[in-house]
Amino acid sequence: AINRPDIMDTEMETIMDTIVDSLFCFFVTLGAIPIIRCSRGTAAEMVAVKLDKKLRENLRDARNSLFTGDTLGAGQFSFQRPLLVLVDRNIDLATPLHHTWTYQALVHDVLDFHLNRVNLEESTGMESSPAGARPKKKNKKSYDLTASDKFWQKHKGSPFPEQELESYRAQEDEVKRLKSIMGIEGEDEGAISMLSDNTAKLTSAVSSLPELLEKKRLIDLHTNVATAVLEHIKSRKLDVYFEYEEKIMSKSTLDKSLLDMISDPDAGTPEDKMRLFLIYYISSAQAPSEIDLEQYKKALMDAGCNLAPLSYIKQWKAFTKMASAPTSYGNTTPKPLGLFSRVMNTGSQFVMEGVKNLVLKQQNLPVTRILDNLMEMKSNPETDDYRYFDPKMLRGSDSSVPRNKNPFQEAIVFVVGGGNYIEYQNLIDYIK
Repeated sequence: AINRPDIMDTEMETIMDTIVDSLFCFFVTLGAIPIIRCSRGTAAEMVAVKLDKKLRENLRDARNSLFTGDTLGAGQFSFQRPLLVLVDRNIDLATPLHHTWTYQALVHDVLDFHLNRVNLEESTGMESSPAGARPKKKNKKSYDLTASDKFWQKHKGSPFPEQELESYRAQEDEVKRLKSIMGIEGEDEGAISMLSDNTAKLTSAVSSLPELLEKKRLIDLHTNVATAVLEHIKSRKLDVYFEYEEKIMSKSTLDKSLLDMISDPDAGTPEDKMRLFLIYYISSAQAPSEIDLEQYKKALMDAGCNLAPLSYIKQWKAFTKMASAPTSYGNTTPKPLGLFSRVMNTGSQFVMEGVKNLVLKQQNLPVTRILDNLMEMKSNPETDDYRYFDPKMLRGSDSSVPRNKNPFQEAIVFVVGGGNYIEYQNLIDYIK
């Protein structure tokens, strides 16, 4: 909405006010007044100016200020103020388009994942129905992936799929073993609770079974979700896309031409191809020549792509003329690992033929680099002209010269135009 050429000033004001109000509420709840840094000449700057003003006005009237008394000390580091970094989505348009390789981001990218709930269509397995029979109906299943799900918490940021299935297989056997001790081999779980504990063996079995059953439920859930993700990866060759895009973004040599990728009928949906091409277009230092561009366009059209995003990015690139060279993404060529590092023994339902298992090397994305510069007070052309606001200063003299020279302990990053799982994960890794 912010980047629509025909947006009216009033609409823009409304959008900005909504963002500012939400951030204001966030800081009141946090009970802290941030120091604000933002990039110049962007929507982020508009948000910063308005937020600074709103915080200032609230502080000016001490009787009605929301930041007095009880709430102010509530922030964990009340003596240390947090840094709020406001950036504009335009600083890095390639990352949101990137096909990603972490579990959570893949679930969000390829499955129907909304408000922490994923909806799957379960395929009914491989057995083919007899000729002429009605095809079996697919079951719809939905799972909640929440903070209470230990497996999810632990693995959502890991590259897909480094699962620990071996220990799980052992646990399944354990469940069977406990059930046979209790003599409830074929019976339902309800019978467990009715057993009287006549031996110590039973007692321990009874106490450890619910926990194991819960674990088993999570394993089954994630096996289903991961299998669904895997089907998408296989059918759309997402591992190939991921690796190819990483190479483009880290400017390493490409092993096959972009045209081949686009015109390969088996690789991915039209949207996948468009995303790949846009990343190439955004990341390349020189835009492709008109002749090449026509060739790419034709290939994209033949693949069934809608070219509207390309013409948008083309205009955007011409418009910004990239004051600086395109941001580099560090060197991130992933190394393929042994097939799922042997974890997937063929007995399990996970078979990864044709899919590479990729490992991510740690590198900082533009958002993380900006945060690092600002938190650690590093001087860097990327962030030197960021504006500095301190709503606590009575006279609002803005300069880009920070008053406090100490590195910050806490930061809040807000991207005007939306963040994404990849950047979030990158920041989490940076913290570690």
